[in-house]
This record gives sequence, C-alpha cells and structure tokens, in this order.
Amino acid sequence: MTLASLSPQAALPSPSTAVWQLGPVPIRAYALCIIAGIVLACWVTERRLRQRGVAPGAVLDIAVWAVPAGIIGARIYHVVTSPEKYFGAGGDPMKAFAIWEGGLGIWGAVAGGALGAWIAARQLGIPFGVVADALAPGLPLAQAVGRIGNWFNNELFGGRTTLPWGLEIHRMDPDNPGHALRDDAGQPILEPGLYQPTFLYEALWNLGVVALVLVLDRRLKLGRGRAFALYVMGYTVGRFWIELMRTDEANQIFGVRLNVWTAALVFLGALIYFVRVRGPRDYLIPLGPTTTTPPPTSDLSQVDLSERETPARAAAPEGYRVVSEEQYAAWQDTGVVPPADDDSRLDDGQPSDDTAAADLTSSDDEPVDDPSAARTDRADATGARPADRDS
Repeated sequence: MTLASLSPQAALPSPSTAVWQLGPVPIRAYALCIIAGIVLACWVTERRLRQRGVAPGAVLDIAVWAVPAGIIGARIYHVVTSPEKYFGAGGDPMKAFAIWEGGLGIWGAVAGGALGAWIAARQLGIPFGVVADALAPGLPLAQAVGRIGNWFNNELFGGRTTLPWGLEIHRMDPDNPGHALRDDAGQPILEPGLYQPTFLYEALWNLGVVALVLVLDRRLKLGRGRAFALYVMGYTVGRFWIELMRTDEANQIFGVRLNVWTAALVFLGALIYFVRVRGPRDYLIPLGPTTTTPPPTSDLSQVDLSERETPARAAAPEGYRVVSEEQYAAWQDTGVVPPADDDSRLDDGQPSDDTAAADLTSSDDEPVDDPSAARTDRADATGARPADRDS
C-alpha cells in the first residue's frame, strides 16, 4: 500500500512532473507559465496603451526594461528575506544566482518591474501614470497564470483539509528536482491527506482583481496611477488572508509571516495614494511624424489607395502631448492637434509645443531665418518627452 491510497477519491490532483527534457535542455512548467503570463500582460497593456494614444509597439520597449528588472527585483527580495539559505550556516552564496531552482518574491518583482517601466517610460516620453494604469489589469492576469506553475511544482499549499477540493501533494525528489519520488512499483508517492490549494485561491482572486480593475476603471475613468493603486489594494487584500493559510517555510515577525506584514503595509500605501491623488485620465497625442496621422476610421471611402502601393513604416513619435479625453476624441475625428492653452506648461517649466512654436517668430511676426533650425528648436522645446510631467 502506498501513501496515495490513503487519500480520498474526491480531491484535486497534482502533476508528478514539472520538468521535461528536450535533449539537453530542461523545459520547466513554472517558466512556461511565467512566460505565458508575461505575454498576456503585454497584450492587455498594449491594447490599453493604444486606447490612450500611445503608438503601437510601445509595450515591447517597456517590457525590455520591465521584465528583466522585475525578475532581478523578485530574486533580490527572496534572497534578502531568506538570507539563511544562502549566507547562513551551510549556505552557498553562489546559490543566490540559481534562479532556476526557484525563489522569486512578488513584492520585489513589482518594485523592480515598476523601476524598469519608469525608465522605459522616460525614454519614450510617456507619463509613468499612463503606463501603470494600462498595466493594472494585465499584471494580476499574469500572476494568475504564473500560479499554475506552483501547482506543477507541488508547492505553496496550505494546511490539511477535508474539503472536497482538497489538493493532493506529491513527495518531490530532492535529488531530481521537478519529479516526484516513486515507490517500488514506480508510482508517484503522495503526502498523506489533502491540503488547501492556496495557489488556486490566489489565482482565482487575481482574476477577480482583473475584473474589479476593468469595471471600476471603465466607470470611474481612473487616471494618474489610480487604476494601478486599485490593483495593488485588491491584490494585497487577497494575499493577506491567503498568506495566513500557507504552511510552507517562511521568516516571521512577532509570530506572523513576513509577507503578511508586507501585504498590510503595501495596502496602506496604495490606499493613501488612491485617496489623495486626483485628476482626470490622461490621453496622449504623438508629436513628430505621426502627429497628423490619427488612428484610422472604418470609412472605406476615405482610404487612399495610392498609399497601399508604397507602404511606409510609421516613424516612432518624438514624444507625446498630454490632452483631455475630449481633445483626444477631437483629434481622432479631425486629425487636428488641439492648440495648447496659454498656461499649459510642463512641470519642469518648459513651454508646451504651441508656445514653443510661437517663440520661433520674432516680435514683428517675421519667421526665423533657418526653418530647419526652427524645427530643431521646436523639438527641443517640446523635449521629445513633454509628457514626463507625471513620471
């Protein structure tokens, strides 16, 4: 008799294998889930960025910075909060770089990813608040998919339970990571009893957070990073009670798991931000080569067939102008960039695009001598990043 026979029939099964060999290359289920989550998050974020006026493909430029920074941040958080595994008695400091063996902290991932996204936003001239709000529903969606990797790894489960959705847990082989130990008959060995599937609770909770952000963002038209703050609040509430159910090894403060304290503190920070920050949602109009080309309409009578014969790759915008929703809608309909208000200036004191253009003429309305220099000065005045005021 094996330990598997001691478990009731009504139970959630767990995979006995989480790593497959493709020749000399190990294919890890956890890595596949993380990659799938990143792809979904990028897809959602791209759609939301384009709805706000950002040029197509910007999410890839952001991901180039955000994804590696997020992975590095996640690993740093894990190592810092569990140093005894690497620097304690019997620890191996070089193992801190063995990211393939597991050990990523979501708090470090969000912090590192946010830093990377901020750097990319600065380079693209996009307000960081616009990027954060666009990412708000995509990030919990990615986290939900990533939690499936924990199921494959037979990890992050809770205490014993008799619930009909109790989870079977395999006894994993420490000498063959990603594979369950097997008995003499070759059958995978199960731990006795059933366990709370906390990874599943968190995945379902994250999907609920996705719905919450999408619904409230549509109704309230959240901006200035408030949609992202809403995601943070929703996620941390769920992480708080789910973390209390987990039984895997973790550092504690006053008898409470470290991640419980972290969830509470992060929730308070997000709540304060959400309550204190106000302002309408920002929309962006690209400056430069794409300024006069608003998103196409469905009116086929206005299609210039001559352009189909010599298609040209759209140039990347030099920067963006922050406008209201009404101004953005007008630009989509007419293709005319709305004039900047007289008092419309950047937070760093630089004039807006139209103000800079006005300065290119002399007091007697005569143009400057060098038109090319005027265009250069105008680009400098707009800063190619005039939307950096919120970053």
